[in-house]
Amino acid sequence: MKKKWILSAVLLVAMVVGISLWARKKNTLDLDVREVPVARGDINVTILATGIVQPKNRLEIKPPVAGRAEKILAREGERVRKGQILAWMSSTERAALLDAARAKGQEEVTRWEEYYKPTPVVAPIDGTIILRNIESGQSFTNQDAIFVMSDRLSVKAQVDETDLAQIRLGQPAIVTLDAYPSDEIEAAVRQIAFDAKTVNNVTTYIVDVIPERTPPHMRSGMTANVRFDVSSAENVLFAPTEAIRLSGDKQVVRVRGPKNASIEREVATGLTDGKRTEVLSGLQEGDILLITGIKSGNKPPETSPFSPMRRRSGGARR
Repeated sequence: MKKKWILSAVLLVAMVVGISLWARKKNTLDLDVREVPVARGDINVTILATGIVQPKNRLEIKPPVAGRAEKILAREGERVRKGQILAWMSSTERAALLDAARAKGQEEVTRWEEYYKPTPVVAPIDGTIILRNIESGQSFTNQDAIFVMSDRLSVKAQVDETDLAQIRLGQPAIVTLDAYPSDEIEAAVRQIAFDAKTVNNVTTYIVDVIPERTPPHMRSGMTANVRFDVSSAENVLFAPTEAIRLSGDKQVVRVRGPKNASIEREVATGLTDGKRTEVLSGLQEGDILLITGIKSGNKPPETSPFSPMRRRSGGARR
């Protein structure tokens, strides 16, 4: 009986020691201290949003009467001027007369063509043909949109409500298209929607961005990325944002002092882009910041050594 009691006590002590060592190992991480010098540079604060390229004003062009297209003069993507002839068409009556005249010979066709002139379809505004729905010889009604025009293309960007206060009319922006990411297009904010859209509990507002130029490859319906320039500072003293932490109501950093001592120093900060933070006071160029982090590959164990082993799911047995 006494031997059993002693054995139980030994096992209990072993378990306590094992758990203690496991907990200490779990909470003890191999820390890495990096030294980063305080430097000067530019800080640009921006807001990123995605959007869709859409016509600023979309205009459908319908023929004055039903009939048949005789000659198409405009093509998709072409810039046209107000009053420019886009196509020639025959009314249903003229088309029937010409078809009957062809059975009698070319002389009869020429006579009717001189007597009964075709009807022009003209551009009502300056703009771009973004869609052509007609070909020569095709019939249509006066309700069919044979051309679709746009005065210019814009980007409808979805901006999160938390960022909306930093967006203003006329604000500069840079647009890039997913299909052409290397082409940066300068743009400006034209309009900010008053009505919000909420999807999956995320509230956004549509911001209308007008490009200063419309490259030939820009198409309606393309996905665009918009970078709004909020504020910037040039040649300012900055520190990595991760080096700055709060201590009470103060912002502090750790710097290398005499004899490699670690010294805490209070700082005042300005602009930040998330990675760099402007330092207004408390540091000088060349000061060495000490940034503490966890070394890669030193993840603490997730389970106790006394936990039961679990069989792996998937894979063949060996």
